[in-house]
Amino acid sequence: MNKKMKRTIDSFYAEKEQVSKPEETSNSKNASDCPPLHDALIEETIKSLKRELEDKWGKEREALQESNNFLKYELEKVKKSQESKNCELEKIKNSLESRICELEKTKNSQESRIRELEKTKNTQESRICELEKENNSLKKKISEMEKNSTDQNNTFKNSIGHIQKEVKKANEENNSLKIRTEQIETNDSLRQQESVKQKQKNDKLEKTMNYLLAKTTDLENRSRRDNLRIIGLSENYDEKKSLDTILQEIIKENCPDVIESEGKIGIERIHRTPSERNPKIKTPRNIVAKFQNYQIKEKILQAAKKKPFKYRGATIRITQDLAASTLKERRAWNMIFRKAQELGMQPRINYPAKLSIFFQGRRWTFNETNEFHLFLKKKPELNKKFDLQE
Repeated sequence: MNKKMKRTIDSFYAEKEQVSKPEETSNSKNASDCPPLHDALIEETIKSLKRELEDKWGKEREALQESNNFLKYELEKVKKSQESKNCELEKIKNSLESRICELEKTKNSQESRIRELEKTKNTQESRICELEKENNSLKKKISEMEKNSTDQNNTFKNSIGHIQKEVKKANEENNSLKIRTEQIETNDSLRQQESVKQKQKNDKLEKTMNYLLAKTTDLENRSRRDNLRIIGLSENYDEKKSLDTILQEIIKENCPDVIESEGKIGIERIHRTPSERNPKIKTPRNIVAKFQNYQIKEKILQAAKKKPFKYRGATIRITQDLAASTLKERRAWNMIFRKAQELGMQPRINYPAKLSIFFQGRRWTFNETNEFHLFLKKKPELNKKFDLQE
């Protein structure tokens, strides 16, 4: 439109110059012959032409302004449509990311898909930036925006289709995971039932094992009922005399009333235990003696309880020979036993490893140390006297 207006104006001035030239020549030849009315008509025609040109120029300018406004409106419309599409794409992306976060086991595959979505987002943002930079002229903007809008619509459609496929895959994987978790839960419940049954069996086996161990220990203790254990006798005496002779001398020295009419006590077997001496242990090994007569053995044991036995000036200790497990259980009472003796509670270690004390006019018996500690908690005045650490 601008070019047409320029052409009309240029042609008008060219015609004016052509008209004015012959008039000037004629005026120069005969200025007196040119009438003044001719100049007035020329000026009026020029003014009318100017008015027409100005009207045409105003109309063309209004048309250009309207087309410019229309192009701006179309541009804003395209921008809004792109923003709405970008918002929709962001919403779809967020929903996909939330679903991907829930699927922990397919995390690696989901992260690659997120990267692909980020790449598509970056390409779209770069395209939008390119469109914003190339907005120098309206015609170029419109042509480029139309092309870009069609391309972007295709890319949006392709990306939405790709996202829908990914969502479908994620749903399928989620369903497979749900099926697997249900299978694991059922297997877990079966295992729990089996573990409960196995625990019941183990408890039963443990009870029977404890019963058998107690029975075995009791049988071992009963097999040792004719035995006495001599503690603290030096091994130097073994080089000069036999253990049988040494024991006869110990009994004769400490409890002569126990000796039988023959002047000798029947000993079935006597030896030191263990059979070989450990060079690292300096204390003498214990002596185990088995008597032929149970009553004689009991008399000697009762006499050893009343007073300490001595042999050639050295103090020795004589106790009942018991199983190793029973001795261990009895040793657990040592601190409590000594404290009860100091308090005058007449403590006793009953068979196999039970503690009995005399307190508040009656005798109390305890099978384990835990029972005794619970008893002390119920008796604060006695607990202060013992002051034992559990």
